[in-house]
Amino acid sequence: MQSRRELRKHNNRNNLYLIIIGVIIIIAIICGVFIHNKRVQAEQKQRTFATTHFNPNVTIYGVKVGNLTVNKATNKINEKADNVFFLRNKKLVSERDTNIQTIDSQTVQNYFDKQHTDLPNNKKYTYNSKDLSEAKKNLQKMQKASVTYNIAGKSFKLNAADLIREVTYKDGKYQFTDVKGLTKKLKEINNQVKTLKKTYKIAVPVGNKVDGKTITTTNESYGWGVYVKKATTAVEKAFMNGDATVDGSKYIYGEGFSTYAHGYGKSNNGIGNNYVVVSIKNQELWIVRNGRVAVHLNDVVTGTLKGGKGSQTPKGVWYIMYKQSPSVLRGFNDDGSKYASKVQYWMPFTLSGCGLHDASWRTDWSKTAYLQGGSHGCVNIRPAEIRSVWDNVITNEPVIVY
Repeated sequence: MQSRRELRKHNNRNNLYLIIIGVIIIIAIICGVFIHNKRVQAEQKQRTFATTHFNPNVTIYGVKVGNLTVNKATNKINEKADNVFFLRNKKLVSERDTNIQTIDSQTVQNYFDKQHTDLPNNKKYTYNSKDLSEAKKNLQKMQKASVTYNIAGKSFKLNAADLIREVTYKDGKYQFTDVKGLTKKLKEINNQVKTLKKTYKIAVPVGNKVDGKTITTTNESYGWGVYVKKATTAVEKAFMNGDATVDGSKYIYGEGFSTYAHGYGKSNNGIGNNYVVVSIKNQELWIVRNGRVAVHLNDVVTGTLKGGKGSQTPKGVWYIMYKQSPSVLRGFNDDGSKYASKVQYWMPFTLSGCGLHDASWRTDWSKTAYLQGGSHGCVNIRPAEIRSVWDNVITNEPVIVY
């Protein structure tokens, strides 16, 4: 049987254990409360942080903005993000234009609101520029764009990627910044199809026969060429709209008194079936109507052959610029004095002042008159015969002088 002393020691030891356990429990409670408070404080801090800062793994327009405020994210994106897309030398390229604001703070705020969570999380958020995505999509279409350029019965395949060195897409519109390749190609096409300054063989009348003999002549003011600037714009538009063809006949020009394109689509080297022919050697004039000789004059007088080049009737193919009745012809004589000659009918075909007209002052209508006593370059016609010429000549029709 335990003694009273041993029992007391046993009780004291048990009490000590209880005290120690109690202290440990108290300390544990205190630590738990402390840790809980710390955790609450940490979560509160994180919540506060999350209300003003992006989550850690957020990318906007290719720029990482994790843990940044809206203002700092806005500045960083504007400093580093690409904001323009180019189709350059057949490749799609994105770049940053320092003159363009990539994004505004309100847009960044909208992205912030989309990714916002009460507590920061490591989920990835990626936001791409709609404008840049649209630009890329449209430039990919441009990269594949191709049109067929039709003109004068010929077709030319034009591929955007080969001819447009640089184009961008901005504010819903294409901007062509380097089209030298396209311009060069259209100039090459022009050299192949144009009729201005073109030399060719053509049949001219002899007597009352339309196809009397063949001569070689050159278009001067008569004819047409490709209006490269307008054609370039038309092809660009076709590339943008995805059109398959371009009608090149809508983008041509002429020279001389007007920019009207003469002879496009006509037969007989563009001359057609209505024209005037003047033979300097034979001092003859023909007017062909609907492929038949309507007027034949065997006694016209052309520019003075021995009076210098300025007095000679220029050879080549021209066109009737306009008709005027009556008119006064003004110019200079060989001695430098001025002249003013009244005529009843005036039909000019060169900008230098050569044309068809009556010459009431002329007395020498011989075949040799033009050698030394011809006109200043015009084709003189007897007053008795001029009306038949006037009635049959058509504005803009070709005049072949050989």
